[in-house]
Parts: sequence; structure tokens; C-alpha cells
Amino acid sequence: MSDWHHKDVAAVLRELDSDADRGLSDAEAAKRQAKVGPNELRETGGRSALVILWDQLRGAMVLLLVVAAGVSIYLDEYADAGVVAAIIVLNAALGFAQDYRAEKALAALKQMAKPTVKVRRDGVVKELSSRDLAPGDIVLLETGNYVSADCRLLESMNLRVQESTLTGESEPVEKQVEPLETEDAALGDRRNMAYMGTVVTYGHGVGVVTEIGMQTELGHIAHSLQSVKSEPTPLQRRLGQLGRTLALVAIGIIVVVFLVGVLRSQDIKLMLMTALSMAVAVVPEGLPAVATVALALGARRMFQRRALIRKLPAVETLGSVTTICSDKTGTLTENRMTVTVIDVVGDRLDLTEQLQRDDTGLRFGEVHQQQVADESAFSVLLAAAALCNDAELEYDSEQDQYHSLGDPTEAALVVAAARLGLPRDRLTRMLPRVAEAPFDSERKRMTTVHHAAPRNGREADSEDPEDAEVRRLLAPLLQLDDADYLALTKGAVDTVIDVCEFVWIDGEPQPLDEKMRTRIQQAHDGLAEQGMRILGFALRPIDEQELSRLQGDSPAGEQTPDGAEAIERELIFVGLAGMIDPPRPEAREAVERCRTAGIRPVMITGDHPLTAMHVGRQLGIAADGEAVTGRRLAEMSSEQLKEQVEKVSVFARVAPAHKLQIVKALQELGHVVAMTGDGVNDAPALKQAHIGVAMGITGTDVSKEAADIVLLDDNFATIVNAVEEGRKAYDNIRKFVMYTMTSNAGEVCAMLLAPLLGMPLPLLPIQILWINLVTDGLPGLALAVEPAERNTMRRAPYPPGEHVFGRGMGWDVVWIGLLMGAVSLAMGYWAFLDDAENVARWRTIVFTVLTLSQMGNALAVRSISDSLFRLGLLTNLPLLGSVVLTFVLQMVLIYYPPMQDLFKTTALSGTELALCLVLSTVVFWAVEARKLFVSLRSRSA
Repeated sequence: MSDWHHKDVAAVLRELDSDADRGLSDAEAAKRQAKVGPNELRETGGRSALVILWDQLRGAMVLLLVVAAGVSIYLDEYADAGVVAAIIVLNAALGFAQDYRAEKALAALKQMAKPTVKVRRDGVVKELSSRDLAPGDIVLLETGNYVSADCRLLESMNLRVQESTLTGESEPVEKQVEPLETEDAALGDRRNMAYMGTVVTYGHGVGVVTEIGMQTELGHIAHSLQSVKSEPTPLQRRLGQLGRTLALVAIGIIVVVFLVGVLRSQDIKLMLMTALSMAVAVVPEGLPAVATVALALGARRMFQRRALIRKLPAVETLGSVTTICSDKTGTLTENRMTVTVIDVVGDRLDLTEQLQRDDTGLRFGEVHQQQVADESAFSVLLAAAALCNDAELEYDSEQDQYHSLGDPTEAALVVAAARLGLPRDRLTRMLPRVAEAPFDSERKRMTTVHHAAPRNGREADSEDPEDAEVRRLLAPLLQLDDADYLALTKGAVDTVIDVCEFVWIDGEPQPLDEKMRTRIQQAHDGLAEQGMRILGFALRPIDEQELSRLQGDSPAGEQTPDGAEAIERELIFVGLAGMIDPPRPEAREAVERCRTAGIRPVMITGDHPLTAMHVGRQLGIAADGEAVTGRRLAEMSSEQLKEQVEKVSVFARVAPAHKLQIVKALQELGHVVAMTGDGVNDAPALKQAHIGVAMGITGTDVSKEAADIVLLDDNFATIVNAVEEGRKAYDNIRKFVMYTMTSNAGEVCAMLLAPLLGMPLPLLPIQILWINLVTDGLPGLALAVEPAERNTMRRAPYPPGEHVFGRGMGWDVVWIGLLMGAVSLAMGYWAFLDDAENVARWRTIVFTVLTLSQMGNALAVRSISDSLFRLGLLTNLPLLGSVVLTFVLQMVLIYYPPMQDLFKTTALSGTELALCLVLSTVVFWAVEARKLFVSLRSRSA
């Protein structure tokens, strides 16, 4: 971390070998650029298109599908091979498109540096491309400019810089020139620095370039984005585990089935084909298709709920999230300063409830319901806040709300006054500004002078009842000493108190004694502990002679050096206003829903610790303790950091690198981490997290490109809705896995149990492939649209390391597979004993019972805990339709002669078919009975 902020101006210029008045020469700048490179962000270490494509094709499941397609071709099942090949191509194409797009996050980052900048070269100010800047260049910073490189400030004339995209702090930072005492100050505290990608919102200044390109703070973020390696999603890990497991199972089946057949003197070619067919049957070819459909449907539903999915696996990942790391500014809060408390001597007014209401027609009279003791003090303070102010306020009648233009702090004051019945336009008509002493960093005050006479003439000009109400509220102010002019002052409370000798009490000024000063200081400290920004307000009537001293002899009406001091003395202290970036109204409920769903919310912000803790307590994220700062994080070891992230819920004053470290620490502890944010500073952590969630309205292009999901309404609550859709998608994929694996296990068990009963092969290769095709086909896809379980958002997320066969599914595959195989063989064995020579008859029975048993299995696994009769047959019409269609197709295979010849089947009698239908429901009833048993046991526990 550089320490330019710790050095004085002379030392910085010496180290950079630069001159503040002349700057560098063009030749020297070119020489330095040749050494360190141009001032731009460079791409390094990205994956090529071929590497991305190879990553899509090397998974265990894909390799198994390739083998399955090859076996299908060998068995002359070209249609089946074509379906498998199509699945491989589709998944590879989707994965390639998503990963390739993700690699382009840096393109948006490059746009943060504007193309031109004013530079002092050889004593002359020139406008150059920001790409041509070199360390040591002297740059000029003006309102509206993007800062094009990291700079140490040499001059600051009321300079304020908006750094929210870099530090997360919502309020523009007031800059200074003096060096900082703290060498390891957090990024947000380095008030004598200006950083690439930030925006000058007020004043002007001069800086010397200290770092350019990839060495800037923005460049460090770019490097972090390029070096972050995306973690595989829980679903990808589980499917990889499944693929490796099935590969071993398939090899084992080939060996066992082939050897058993050879030992029983079966035809070697037939046994090889049978063994390969069984291996193909084990592989759930439909799983990638079902997973894609389930995720795509989830993505569509999320879009309808205002969440745009950029990367399809993010749908399932959201459902597995255990921790949400959220940026504060603009994510949990509204990203606008708001006056929440007005404190006058002897009384306090909490405006939180009023200012959060949707309507904008509030009037000051409504505050009487809170029984304020001194209405005049509140009205005078609000008038001073709106008049000693440079922000503009516009009212949008269509949207019924105010829009403010200007400094966020000043805008908050104007909005508060307007919404409480003192709109600035009416105030300025009654009290027009005639002079001002602008804010500066030494005085930390701003004073404006307003014409307060002739009042009677203006009163007579207007019959507007709203004007009359404003005059009534301002009567104590307008009648103060019957002065022609009023000076209104606002600023830091301590500096305002220093120039006050009176205090406004009961509608008139009274002497400001030590008791009152202590009371005001206590009020200030109490609000500061809540993380608020606090301003004090004072006033004084002045005469025309004092006004002349302020205006001086300048033709432009600007004050003389001692003009402000002449006015800012013997002031009457009115009160103070506390403001903060308030939490979103819906955020607390969203946080509570997260906790109900077993998800832990964590706030990570660049803002002040007090502010962060105040917001955290309001939202229910943090109850006790204190925020851990970035400085403390930098001093921690890896193990200490892991210990802290497990128990701390609020991290403040953190740099982008700290956010990345926190996310990594949580991941190393086994958490599935979602990171939300909207700024450039959030991008590396968004990319590192299992799931990155960017704000669509206030979010930067950088954060959106790095994220997996974009919230179209910037609403934190939308994340919770998306979590529900993600959980539903994963549950449905898992139901398909259970369905297809239990069904495939039934086929394997039937093939392995038959030789033990002395039977020849119970199924032919083509029959095995048919069962595999119809059961992994439409019924499996229909499970992807299954509605969510009742407890979807009332349970903890499943462990991220859970195997796909976890929570008892492995045992379910074994016992259901054994039951299905035994039931399928039972009637076939009876027919075999009755007439062993009629092979087509008993094979058709086994074939039919096994196929229809899988349809009953599909209906039973619709819910893990609820009975089909509670769910209702009609709540998943696609599945019901696919079951009926499969039954019809099976009947065609049994009774249609051309299909009989192809599949080696024969027509069954009515009795035999009825028995097959009855036996095929055994699996359904067994699974339903198990659910009932588990439910009864859980109730009694």
C-alpha cells in the first residue's frame, strides 16, 4: 500500500521529481511513460476461447455421455446417439457463451477513465488524452471531471470527490492538502488523495500524479478481476461427483454382466452388447437436459421477479447460498443522504417515519402530532437549512416526488424542509439571497445573507394560503430585531458554536452559557454515535453596513478576506440536523427472511464504522459488538480472519482487497457465498463469490459484468425471491436424479437377479435402451417444472459439500432399485416357470412391469415429504401427461405387430396386463409409505 497520503507536498514533489508550477516537460513525460507504460488498464491472464471450450468438454459427465453416444452408434441406435450428441453440444455452447462473456468484465472497467484531462506541461495548461499521463504530471481537477489517475493533492479549493464506486461511502469526500498522521489509513480516509475513476462534485483543485494504469487503486481492482478464479458451483461439484461415481459403476457393470454371461455359456457377442447397454442405462443421459431446463425455467421466473440471470448455473447456486455478503451503500440503503433528526435546545424531532413515507404532500403542521415544544425553533432551523444552501429542488407532479440537484448533503436539507412545508422556492421569494460567504475547509462554515424587508409589501402581494402558512412559521425570524437583512450560517457544529453567543429558545435569542454548550455537545455526540453526519445552524440580523463589509469592493460581489469574519460573530445558535443514508424500507424484512431461510447476512462497506453499525442494527444484521475495520483486517493472519468472519456481521472502512479476502475466507470455511454490490470496488469480490449479485439501476457496468445476477430493481428483497427460485430448481434437479437413478438401479437389479433364479437375460439390449429413453425423457423433463416444496424457505440451505446422493438418497436408490427389480422379475419368473420356452411372453411381462413401475416412481418422487394425494395429480400436468403418453407407447410396443417384431414382444392377455398394472404400483405405494413413516416419526420426535 503506497503512503503518498502520509507525506507532505514538498516531499511528494521531490520524490516524483516534479514542479508544481511548471509540471513535467513533454519529453520527460514521454520518457517516464516509456518506462512504466501508458495510463490504461491492461488485460492479462484471461482464458482463450479454446481453453474456455475445453473446460466445457472435460467434465466426467460429458465424457460419460460421449461414451454413451459411441455405444449407441455401435448398437445401431443412431437416434439415441443423436439425442446424446445434441445434449453435449447444447451444454457446451451454453457454458462457453456464459464463460466467454464473463471474461469481458475488464472492458467496462476501462471506461472508467475519461479520454481527456487538463495537465500543466512546461508551465502551460494543456488538454491531453488521459492515456498520456505520467507519474509527476500536474493535473487540474474541476467540478464534473473524472479523475484520470491517482493523485496527491497540492491545492484544494472546497474540493469534494464522489468516491462511492471505489470506497462504498455514499457522501462526497471533502478533500485537504495536509499530510495524514496515519500511515496505513484506509482508502476512504485518505482525504489528500484523488483516485482514478472517481468524480469531482464540488470545487476545484490541483494534484500531482502518483500512480497510473495498473498501479492505481482502480488498476489493482482490474488485476484482482483478472486473477480471480471462479469457484465451481455446488451443482457442478455434485454432478462431477455423480459422473465419476457412475463411470466406476458403469465399468463394474460391464465386467460383471459380461463375465456372468460367459460363465453361463451365453453368446459372447450378445453378452457384450447387453453389458454395454446396461452401462448406457446407468448413465442418465437426460440429466444435463433436465438440469438445463430446470435452470432455464428458474431464470425465467427470476426475471419475472426482477432478477436477471447472466450465468445459468447461478440459479441453482443461489439456492445453496449460506452467506450473503452485502455492500451497504445503494444495496441495503437508498444511496441518498436524508435528514432523520432535528435537534433544537429543549426538543428533538425524529423525521425518520415522515421522510420514509411515499407521499410528498407533508406539511409542517402535521408534526404537531408529536407535540413539539417550540415550533418556531424547528421552522427557523429548516428555513436556514433550505436558504443557506446551493442545491436545487424540482418537484415532479407526475411522480409526486422531489428531485434534487447538487451536493447530496445540501440536497437532503432542502428536501427535508420542502417535505415539512418550507419549500425553497417560496422561501427564496420571501428572503432573496443578496450575498454569501462560501464554505471553505478552514472555516468549515457557509453563510448566506438574505433581504428581509420590506415584509409588509410582499405579504400584501400574495393571497396564496401556502405562502401565508410559510410566513406564519417564519414570523419569529422575520421580526427578529426588525432587521433588513438576515445572515444564516451552517457548518460543523463545533465551528458554528465557536462564533455563537446566543441560543434560540422559546422564539427568541438568549445567552449561550456553558450549560447550553454542554447540552448541545451531548446532542451532537449522541447523533455521532449513530453514525450520522451532523450540521449546526445559526443566524444573526445584520444591517446594510455589515453587508457592505461582506460584499467588499469586488464588482462580482465576492467577500473580502475579512468579510466572513465580520458577519460570522455573535451568532444565535438554532440547532443541529443529523442525516444519514437510510436503510431501504424493505431491507429489514428481506434480512429477516434470509435468517428464516438459514442464510447469514454480512455487511461489508467502505463507510464509517459507526454508520455501518447503526444501519446494521436497524436492519437486524448486527445486534451487539462493533464493526471490524479494514485496518484491523490487514493486521490479521489467515486463521484470525477466518475466526472473525464466522462471528462478525459488519465490516467497515474496507478496501476492495479486504472484500476479496473476506469472501475467500468464508469459502475456505465451506460457505456458499453470495456477494452483492454496485460499485467498481465490489467487482473482484463479485467475481470471486460463488454468486455475484449486482444492482441494475445504480450499479456500474463493471459490477454488472463481473456478476452472475443483476437485480433490475436494486431491491435487496429481490435476492430472497431469487433464492426461493434457486432452491426450487435444485430440488427439482435432485428429484430427477433420484427418479432416474432408482429406475436405472431397478434395471440393473433385474439383470443381476435373473441369473440367480436360473433365468436367461430378462431384457434384450434394445428393450433396455427403450426403457432408458422413455423414462429419462418426458417424465424426467416434466419433473423440472414441479412446484416448490412447502418448506422451501423455512429450512436451512443444504450443506454445500453434500453429495448428490446425500440425505439418504443413496439408500433410496438401493432399496427402491432392489424392490423394482424384484417386482419386475416376480411375475416374469412365474411365467418363466409356467413356460420357459415362451421367452417373448415372460420377457414382455418383465419389460412392461419395469417400465410402468418407473412411471409410478416418477409420481411418487414429486415431493420428498408430501404425499401425491396432498399435492394433487393436476398440480404438474406435464408429468401426468408424460406418464399417460409412456403408458400408451408401451401398449403400442406390446400390441402393434411391427413394434412387436422390432422389440421382440408379444401381446399379453387381459389378465396378464391387469396383473402387470397392479404389480407396477408396488413401488409407488412403498415410496408413499416411507414418506408417511418419516412424517409420523418427525412429529413424535
